Amino acid sequence: MNFTRWSARLPGTQRRAAARTEHTVSPDRRGEGSVPAARAEQLTDDARPVPAVDELAVREVLDRVPSLVALVHGPDHRLAYVNDAYTAAFGARPLGAPAREALPELDELGLLPLLDQVLRSGRPRTVKSRKAPDGRSYTFTCTPVTAGDGRGVLVFATDVTDHAEAAERLRASERRQRETAVTLQRSLLPQELEQPDDLRIAATYHPGGTEAAVGGDWYDVITLGGGRTALVIGDVMGRGVRAAAVMGQLRTAVRAYARLDLPPHEVLQLLDGLAMEIDANQIATCAYAIHDPNEGRLVYASAGHLPILVRDENGTVRRADEPTGPPLGTGGWMHASGTVPLGPGSTAVLYTDGLVERRNEDLDEGIAALERALSGATGSPQVVCDRLIRSAGVAPDHDDDVAVLVLQHPARKGAESELFRNAALELLGGVEAAPRARAFASGVLTSWRFPAELHDLGVLATSELVANSLQHGTPPMRLRLRRTDRRLIVEVTDGDEHLPRRRRAEPGDESGRGIAIVATIASNWGSRRTPDGGKAVWCEFVLPQSADA
Repeated sequence: MNFTRWSARLPGTQRRAAARTEHTVSPDRRGEGSVPAARAEQLTDDARPVPAVDELAVREVLDRVPSLVALVHGPDHRLAYVNDAYTAAFGARPLGAPAREALPELDELGLLPLLDQVLRSGRPRTVKSRKAPDGRSYTFTCTPVTAGDGRGVLVFATDVTDHAEAAERLRASERRQRETAVTLQRSLLPQELEQPDDLRIAATYHPGGTEAAVGGDWYDVITLGGGRTALVIGDVMGRGVRAAAVMGQLRTAVRAYARLDLPPHEVLQLLDGLAMEIDANQIATCAYAIHDPNEGRLVYASAGHLPILVRDENGTVRRADEPTGPPLGTGGWMHASGTVPLGPGSTAVLYTDGLVERRNEDLDEGIAALERALSGATGSPQVVCDRLIRSAGVAPDHDDDVAVLVLQHPARKGAESELFRNAALELLGGVEAAPRARAFASGVLTSWRFPAELHDLGVLATSELVANSLQHGTPPMRLRLRRTDRRLIVEVTDGDEHLPRRRRAEPGDESGRGIAIVATIASNWGSRRTPDGGKAVWCEFVLPQSADA
């Protein structure tokens, strides 16, 4: 192999030679603007002559280049030359042998097909940061070279080990940050969902697959007592640990506000003010809904969140669009509550934007696709969750985190329906309403075949709650008894909005002991204001495991 013939045609040689020809000073213009003769002679005497580039041996230059250089020629890429740096990195290489035998390191790196491509196309190609067998990382540039009828490829490898290691350290740091954010996010989400008596609930959370995609999506299920359940889903705008921390504060606040048993819009109003105090630059969306099994509907409010979807027992999907206010943290907005039916056999879905939002696609199209998927999704709440996730194409490398909360109101039939019963009595008249309420409660609890002890406690709680309502409340008054497979609930409503409180009665007091008695004998008790301006006071008893249906 005549290396001189090949090296003379290396890229750029002809251009540099032409440039020197153009800038050569002609003899007849040597006096114009030139250095005086005496000074020129002095410079010539003192300075050593600098050889022209054409006079330098290409092999000598390439041998001293710190980068790795190899030259191959022909369709089987026979090795014509390797410089000293290449030899130092990989050892001596046999000239004239095919690259597959002479340069096994290139074969290991998968660069031989690239040599074929460069030879066919006549265009240079670059492969960035490949780790070679010597443990160092190189960026390879393959450039076509020609000489007469022969063609070859010049392989030029630059050591980028320092850059590759720095990039790997950065990626490792980002992975650790993401793992920290994911750990924090998961630790702030409920570790085990509360399971109300009347609903079946499942939820799932998928962190985003990109390094910065872990956000502030959250969900929660809160049993309010008296058979009522609060359901929450939200999304803090932003990524990383900060978003997860804000999410944790909002979720904790929601649980605290939920214990006040306020209407959904009032809970969002409180959250809005809190979000501004936490971080004025951080906003969040949230949907808060309450399910009461006696009403057969969801009462909800939304702060900039996506609409709740409800599928009835016939497969028809309804979108709960209104009312929707601005996100939390914007301030200056009065939220409002709306309702959507949730009868027996219905399924409701609360979700975050990662499930339906796609690049270059309208958000309404994503919600419509979710509606179609929900209309055909049957089975348990967990099965519905999984099907919706699959239908949306959520994979481990999804570019946003996703939270989904699915709840079902089962349609109970046969023996199971006997475990869920309701009975109600309008409390009309004066003091005679109390004995009528006790007789009604006794008859209902007997027909439900409760044990004698639980029967007596239920009648006593009914008597005290009715007496409290008759003394401190206003008409209309109503007694409601409800049993589930796990508990007995006694509730009395009236038209007065002042909530009772437990207080300690002195020995000489003739009243003030009713709520204290109820709190002592019941598993739980509470009160709330009703939408029509009155109040409801309730208590519940946990059924023994051996209770007959």
